[in-house]
Amino acid sequence: MSGILLCIVGPTASGKTLVALDVAKSLDGEIISADSRQVYKYLDVGTAKPSIEQRRQVRHYFVDELDPSEDFNAGEFGKRGRDIVEDIFRRKKVPLVVGGSGLYVQSLIDGFFEGPPRDGEIRERLYRQLEEAGVEALLQKLKTVDPASANKMLPSNTRRIIRALEVYEITGSPISALQEQKAEITFTPLLVGLSWDRKLLYARINERVDSMLQAGLIEEVRKLKNMGYTERLNSLQTVGYQEAFRYLRGEIDYDTMVELIKRNSRRFAKRQLTWFRRDKRIHWIAVKREMDFPTVAKSIVKMYKSSSH
Repeated sequence: MSGILLCIVGPTASGKTLVALDVAKSLDGEIISADSRQVYKYLDVGTAKPSIEQRRQVRHYFVDELDPSEDFNAGEFGKRGRDIVEDIFRRKKVPLVVGGSGLYVQSLIDGFFEGPPRDGEIRERLYRQLEEAGVEALLQKLKTVDPASANKMLPSNTRRIIRALEVYEITGSPISALQEQKAEITFTPLLVGLSWDRKLLYARINERVDSMLQAGLIEEVRKLKNMGYTERLNSLQTVGYQEAFRYLRGEIDYDTMVELIKRNSRRFAKRQLTWFRRDKRIHWIAVKREMDFPTVAKSIVKMYKSSSH
């Protein structure tokens, strides 16, 4: 065993970034960001990315690393993340996983199979079939080679259906069987969650949306658009960006956009909480206000130190 891998999780706007910075400084740690959108360049305001100053104070991984046109998934994150964890341990520092993307955290700490790299030719052919024959035909095809996966998928899961067919063509094995093969985990995860009263959390989310708009979210989306990035990219199928694209196209007015971002952010937080509540390993710490963050950080440091002995 390499040691204890500390993970700080929780919904959007729960204070993970600020708490994690305090914890990392106290423990001489480095932060692995488990956020599926902060990994992309140019997506700064809308992802509440740690500032350059915060990244100077503590080293961060998976922040500002990829072009928005690149695909990235939980499996790749888990594989690369585990290598980074081992490297941090080797350098006698403390790795700290921080984020709200539950699938990314799970991939890293539980090691599910990430599948072979994408194959451009196979993928292109499958997308052509999707256009010509429709999603039901592809789902039917998946049922014949991988019924276990097909039975879990709705016709709206086009990307997952195509990925499952692609994996089968590359490996000759159903992705459902391959997913049962787990990577070897050499550390013990210690999971801590930041828990807020629902009303207080929703108020923080609403305030954060207002702050993002003041900080230039619309300008950021306009810049992305001018650079040739569209909302069809996986990286931009994200709350805040989707609504801003609609506003810039003239589909909705400014006030409607603001209300939609707030509503969709609250719904996103609810889904995150549902995901994390299922994991009984998480130690929840109640937070009532931002002033509690230093105290919460101290509690997490204490918990980590007692687990390490």
